[in-house]
Amino acid sequence: METGEALLIYSELQLSESFWLILGFTAQLLFSARFLVQWIASERAGMSVVPMVFWWLSIIGGILLLGYAIRRRDPVFIVGQAAGVCVYARNLVLIWKSKTRQYTPSESSQAASGQV
Repeated sequence: METGEALLIYSELQLSESFWLILGFTAQLLFSARFLVQWIASERAGMSVVPMVFWWLSIIGGILLLGYAIRRRDPVFIVGQAAGVCVYARNLVLIWKSKTRQYTPSESSQAASGQV
């Protein structure tokens, strides 16, 4: 292997490692931002609330952190993030289901006509 080839390979590895570090820090920033969002929403409401954006930041940050953990081959980090992503996804599904139940046209028309 020539020196030029070795430098090119080393340069590509450094670029790849830099990408993963940037991804990891970005993911951590998104994941941490959810607490700020929740705190501000709670202060505005005067009680503890969990806004929808909290769950979206949780799942997006969690998935990105899971990818980072897989890249780093860290089993503790992988298990922790995978479990969290499942919880965040389930909460989004529950919220979506409750909203679709509240706004189904058939229920609204039945309620209006007194059939419920």
